[in-house]
Amino acid sequence: MPKATPSPLSSAGSPSPEVVSAALATLQAELADERAAHRATEVALCEAEQARSAAEAARHTAEARAARLEAENAYSAEQISRLEHLNKELRKALFGPRSEKLNEDERQLTFEEFWAAIAEAGGRPEADDQEPDEETVGKRRRRSSRGSRSGVRFGPQVDRREEVIEPDTIMCPCGCGEMTKIGEDRSERLDYEPAKFTVIETVRPRYACNKCKGGGVMQSPAPAALVEGGLPTEALLAHVLIAKYGDHLPLYRQSQIYERSGIEIHRATLATWVGQAAFHLRPVVDCLKDELKTSSHLGLDETTIRVLDPGRGKTKTGYMWTLVRDERHWSGADPPGVVYRYEPGRGGKYGARLLKGFSGTVQLDAYSGHKILARPDRPGGPVTRALCWGHARRKLKEVYDSSASPIALTGLMQIAKLYAIEEKIRGEPPATRQAIRWEESAPIVNAFGVWLDEQRSKVSPRSRLGEKLTYIANQWDGLLEFLYDGRVEIDSNLVENRIRPLKLTAKNALFAGNDEGAQAWARIASLIETCKMNGVEPYAWMRSTLEKIAKGHPQSKIQELLPWNFEPETK
Repeated sequence: MPKATPSPLSSAGSPSPEVVSAALATLQAELADERAAHRATEVALCEAEQARSAAEAARHTAEARAARLEAENAYSAEQISRLEHLNKELRKALFGPRSEKLNEDERQLTFEEFWAAIAEAGGRPEADDQEPDEETVGKRRRRSSRGSRSGVRFGPQVDRREEVIEPDTIMCPCGCGEMTKIGEDRSERLDYEPAKFTVIETVRPRYACNKCKGGGVMQSPAPAALVEGGLPTEALLAHVLIAKYGDHLPLYRQSQIYERSGIEIHRATLATWVGQAAFHLRPVVDCLKDELKTSSHLGLDETTIRVLDPGRGKTKTGYMWTLVRDERHWSGADPPGVVYRYEPGRGGKYGARLLKGFSGTVQLDAYSGHKILARPDRPGGPVTRALCWGHARRKLKEVYDSSASPIALTGLMQIAKLYAIEEKIRGEPPATRQAIRWEESAPIVNAFGVWLDEQRSKVSPRSRLGEKLTYIANQWDGLLEFLYDGRVEIDSNLVENRIRPLKLTAKNALFAGNDEGAQAWARIASLIETCKMNGVEPYAWMRSTLEKIAKGHPQSKIQELLPWNFEPETK
C-alpha cells in the first residue's frame, strides 16, 4: 500500500496558522466588498432622495408660478373688462347724445377717471410671501422710470433740496484703503409740505429825548395794509381770493382746511376779507372793461347763477354777463381779457349797458334780447352781430340724436366741412382767413342755404326738425357775417369757454349770498381769468396788485395794474 501524505492539521485537529491567516484575509476582503457595496447603495439612495426633493421643489415652484400666473391672468382679464367698459362710457360721453352738453371741464373729469384706471391696470397682484424675482424688479424699475415724470413739469420757482446717500463704508474689502468716486446716480421725487401760516408780530418802538421836552416822540409808521387794522396780509388775501374764484374752493371748505393747520377762521370773516378786497379791486376791473371796449371785436354772452334772496328765505335766478376779447385766433395785437358783470335779469338792456361806449362787431348767440344792440338809435350807433354756427349745429344734432334723421345728418356733414376749414386757418391773419373763407367756405355756405330752403319747403314747420330749420333760417344774416370779416369767429366758443369757470364756482358754492356778493364774485373772477388768458400766474399778480394798492398806487397809473402789464419779481 502507498504511504499516506501528512495532514496540515496538528495531531490535536487544530488548523495551522497559514490556514487561519488565509481565511481571515478572505473574510476581510468580503467585508470590505460588502461595506463598499453598502456605501454605494447609501449614495444611490441619497442621490435618489435629493432628486426626489428637487423634483418636489420644482413641482411646488411650478404650481406656485402657475397659481401666480393664473391670478395675474384673472386680474388682467378683470382690468381689461373694466377698461373696455370705461372706454365705452368715455366714447358715449364724448360722442353720444349728451356730447353737446359735455363741457371741457366735465370732459377732463372723464379723462381723469380713464387715466386712473389705466394706472391701476398697470399693477400686478403679488402673494404676500412671494418675493419678486430680479427680472420683475428690473421691469418694474424701468416702467417706473419711464412713467414717473409723465405729465409733470417743475417751474423755476420750485424749491430744490439735495439729499446725498453715502454707503455705510467706502473702504475696499481687499484692504486697499478708501475707494475713489467714479460717478453717481441721480433721481427726483416730488415732495409736499402743507401750507404754513406765520403770525407776523410787528413791533414799533417809540423814542423820546430824556434831556429835553421839545424833541417829541419818534416812531416808525405802521406798515401799509389793505385791510386797515385787520389780521390778513395781502398774501393771505390773495390766497383766499384765488382759492375761491380761481380754484373754485368755497370759503367754508377753506375754513376747514385752515383749521387742520391750527388756524380757526370763521367763513364770515373770510367773506368780509373777500368783500374788502373786491372793493379795492373795483377800479382795476373798471379799467379792464374800458380797455376791452376799445377793441373792434368782442364776444358777449350770459349764464344763470343762483343768488340767495334773504327777504324770501330762498334763492333767485341771477345772470352773469360775460364780455370777452380774444384776438389770438387771428393773430391780433391786443392782449386777451374778460369782464364779468352780475345783473338781476337777462333783458337786452343789461347787455347794452355792458357794451355802452363800444362800436364794432359782437360775437354772440341768437338770443332775441341782443337785437337791441343793432338798433339805429343805439348811442354810438348799432353794432354788427356775428351769430354762432355752433348753435345751428346743436339744433340739428338734437334732432339727429333723437330720431337719426338723414336730413339732420346731411346738414351736420356740411357744417363739419366749415369747421374743418376753420381749423386750418386758425391763427392766420384776418386777410388770409377771409380769402380762404371766400374761396372754400362760401361755396359750402351757399349750398347749405339752398339745401335749407329746399328742406323747409318739404318739412312741416311744426315738426321738431322744421322748428330747428326755421331757427337757422331766421339767423341766416348773422351766420354769414364770418365770411365778410376775417376777425370774426365761426361760433361764440370764445365766450362760452370763459363761462365755464363761473359754472364750476357756482357748482361748488351752490349760490351767491346776495347781489353784492355776486358783484364781488364777478369782479375778482374777471381779474383771475384774465390772468389765466395771458399766461400770468394769478396768485403772484393778485398779491403784487393788492400790495401796490395798499401802498397807495396812483389812480392815474391804474393801467399798470392790468394783468398783461404784470412783471413777476425774479428771485
